[in-house]
Amino acid sequence: MKTYVITLSKRFPTGHNRAGDLTFFLEALSNALHNAEATLTVDDADDTSIQIYERKIHTIRANYPLWAKRIAEVERGEACLSIRQWTGKPYRSKQVEIARLTKEDGVGIQKVELTNDLAECITGGRHYSYVDIARNDGLHPADWLDWFKGYELAQPMVIIHFTKFRY
Repeated sequence: MKTYVITLSKRFPTGHNRAGDLTFFLEALSNALHNAEATLTVDDADDTSIQIYERKIHTIRANYPLWAKRIAEVERGEACLSIRQWTGKPYRSKQVEIARLTKEDGVGIQKVELTNDLAECITGGRHYSYVDIARNDGLHPADWLDWFKGYELAQPMVIIHFTKFRY
């Protein structure tokens, strides 16, 4: 069976207002897949436990045609998605698999267009506030805006769903 890899960032990337801070995407994805709220211990002097309530039910990527082809294979049961996270610096460290998803999990896609000001997302002919899209992407709306500020918005993007949820 073919395996397609999606790598989620462990930390906010260079150029983001929160560059270097943890994204907690792993915990938010786990919440979405297991309908739970993750408790984790942060590695600091106090070993503070914090509750992660966010759910990452999808990711947004460029190159809709590529992902449409790949996800069609997943939906036919010919491929799966390996969701991974870098162990250290992106592209300079190993990846660890955090989930393996198949058609049974509800993997699917939707074409999405982001307006130039990023205030709205258009999918399936309907307009959605970036706030809703951001929360389902596991991000605070301000972090989502900052994440996508440099993207080329002229080309349609893709929402890759990790669950059966669709807009």
